[in-house]
Amino acid sequence: MIPVINVRNLYKSYKGFQAVNNLSFTVNKGDVYGFLGQNGAGKSTTIRMLLTLIAPTAGEIVLFDKKLQTHRADILRNVGAVIEKPDLYKYLSAYDNLSIFAKMSGIAATHKALMEQLNMVGLADRAKDKVAAYSLGMKQRLGIAVALVHNPALVILDEPTNGLDPQGIADMRQLIVRLSKEAGKTVLISSHLLSEVEMIATRMMVIHKGKKVVEGEVSELLDPAHTLVEIATTNDAAAKTKISQTPWGSYLQPHNGLQLMMNKTEVPALIQALVAMDIPLLSVNSSHSLENYFLSLTSSAAHVDIAAN
Repeated sequence: MIPVINVRNLYKSYKGFQAVNNLSFTVNKGDVYGFLGQNGAGKSTTIRMLLTLIAPTAGEIVLFDKKLQTHRADILRNVGAVIEKPDLYKYLSAYDNLSIFAKMSGIAATHKALMEQLNMVGLADRAKDKVAAYSLGMKQRLGIAVALVHNPALVILDEPTNGLDPQGIADMRQLIVRLSKEAGKTVLISSHLLSEVEMIATRMMVIHKGKKVVEGEVSELLDPAHTLVEIATTNDAAAKTKISQTPWGSYLQPHNGLQLMMNKTEVPALIQALVAMDIPLLSVNSSHSLENYFLSLTSSAAHVDIAAN
């Protein structure tokens, strides 16, 4: 594994408020790295420190094996980023926008190169249309094309699907996969759209109140042994009492309602046992997703802003 981002013991304080608290993480070359947390968890603050938009209170940031503090210009030449909504010239075409930003970056881009960038983000057929006529999703994709104009190895996207409709979210998801698999980029994507990140990320980190809660391979963190089974009956309290008196009781979760956590392979046997106990079932729903995992890790789950599709 070749580290592209290595953050060590990062802190950011604002007048006594600890926005980022002793945060350490690593993004390796080729990762699609999901940077997850509820709104206000410290994601955007961390990204702004990675891009030198704000200075850390303490800690070290190393990108491409160079310290950001001492090699800022060299590092940022190899980084592309979209923070919130991209700044674009709305009454110019997509092609003209890209051409202008290329010149501003000192890139002598050919017509072919610019069209290839627009094709990468799915806008080649709308290259001559004014950006003012673009949908929000198209503007987001053009923003990514601008971020790619200098061919960076690392792409950082802060909440890239905010405000997008389902089709826009799907288009963005496909673009991020293309950036990784076809263009060979390392991608860090900050989001609270947990179900979307689950579909594309190879590695992830969850932060809560500025602190890292967990980091690792998505495939390992989302162990099928942790499948949440939600049961609805005509009398949940009575059903819970019956289940608690059996070996299945060890799987019961201390939440409102009737929930059990188990390996997904055990769900059929559970249903048979419920029927044998004469428990009147209305529904049995099993789910295994990043949402459930996230909710299990954060203490203020009721306030988490989760957008699922």
